Amino acid sequence: MTASRSGAVERAGKYIDSGQFEADLAERVAVRTESQNFPDPTAVAECHRYLGEHMKPAFEAMGFTTHTYDNPFPGQGPILLATRIEDPKLPTVLGYGHGDVVRGMDEQWTKGKGPWITARDGDRLYGRGTADNKGQHALNMAALSAILAERGGSLGFNVKFIVETGEEAGSKGLKELVRANAADFAADVLIASDGPRVRQDRPTMALGCRGAMNFDLVVDLREGGHHSGNWGGLIANPGFILAHALASIVGPKGELLVESLKAPTMSKAVKDALFDVEIDGGDKGPSIDAWWGDAGLTPAERVYGANTFNILAFTTGTPGRPVNAIPPKAVANCQLRFIAGTRTEHIIPALEAHLAAGGHTLVKVRPPPPSNDGTFAATRTEPDHPWAAFVTGSLRRSSNIKPAIIPSMGGSICNDIFTDDLGLPTIWIPHSYASCSQHWPDEHILLPLSRSAIQLMAGLYWDIGAGEGLPPRA
Repeated sequence: MTASRSGAVERAGKYIDSGQFEADLAERVAVRTESQNFPDPTAVAECHRYLGEHMKPAFEAMGFTTHTYDNPFPGQGPILLATRIEDPKLPTVLGYGHGDVVRGMDEQWTKGKGPWITARDGDRLYGRGTADNKGQHALNMAALSAILAERGGSLGFNVKFIVETGEEAGSKGLKELVRANAADFAADVLIASDGPRVRQDRPTMALGCRGAMNFDLVVDLREGGHHSGNWGGLIANPGFILAHALASIVGPKGELLVESLKAPTMSKAVKDALFDVEIDGGDKGPSIDAWWGDAGLTPAERVYGANTFNILAFTTGTPGRPVNAIPPKAVANCQLRFIAGTRTEHIIPALEAHLAAGGHTLVKVRPPPPSNDGTFAATRTEPDHPWAAFVTGSLRRSSNIKPAIIPSMGGSICNDIFTDDLGLPTIWIPHSYASCSQHWPDEHILLPLSRSAIQLMAGLYWDIGAGEGLPPRA
């Protein structure tokens, strides 16, 4: 029988229909790769086990060579690189996935028997890592396997695939490893999967990610609290001082008031890409507050094309057990999510200048310690890049739906390693949806969406191997 695109797509769908996806994912979810527990040796050992017992055999069965790198940072997780070079003259696609997960939060799960045993409920498959990210890279690996089977052992292009085990801990060491071994990781394009679609029924492409910078705003007035009856009205309350400062940064309807913290002007290509993007959190997701955020921007522009300032936590006094005392200190843990083009070195100085100009001289900006700074760079491949156009055409051909194109995914990931250090255009094709409960109890993936996703990837890999209309190599 002649090999065909439709045959490859059909093979990929059988990976879901046969139950093999569920079986593979059950084995992989059972490995407790909690990178947020690093440098605990047990957590690091589980990450080694995930790569050694699950990833290496799966890639080697497809004819890849594999190499596991120790992390250059002590106490951090290993990184696997799987490589299959069919012909150096062919384009090389770099894949990426992360085998680590956030903490299980075991006692808070309501589905199945907890985070480490997958549980099926209708179309939902529950388990820690099902959506973020074990399920997503499993689908891409299986799509590659379907192409090999359909083409009789050939892909028609080269593949390198990174599986790291520290993304949820900030991908520590990955940048240094890639820089030191740049030739090993060199490719023509990154095509990977993480995050949610804008709608579960619409294929989505993200061309980069928003950056993130965390910092604290602190008002520290004195040692110890003092009786609110004896001292109320006589000494300043740091909670009020900090609240007024925060209100000068974000207005009552969520609008960012500090001009120097706002995003660069959106390009026409970005505006055009976001024009028809609607965000749907699914049946259990929150409704969008249309009145919240910068006026004049659509919801899609607010999350994919703008900078947003958020309070992650606000602490003063003794929360949970308040006492009759004026507290000595108030702390707001804050974050700026920002798009590509934002000058990160200007963020803290701009915030300090704003507070000083407004008379908020008792409020200090305190960056978190380098070991836990939560900082990610912002990156973007332009929507009119040739690889973006090629992938758009392939996804549309497979689904008969115009894919949503978002310049930057709302979250953050180590994409700057691929754009800045390796100089690659980056295409992210997410296989989850916004209400998957990633980073929370009852994380799950949708099986119908997974079937759609693997068939999209099989179609895309087929088209790359066919070679027609591919962007010219650099």
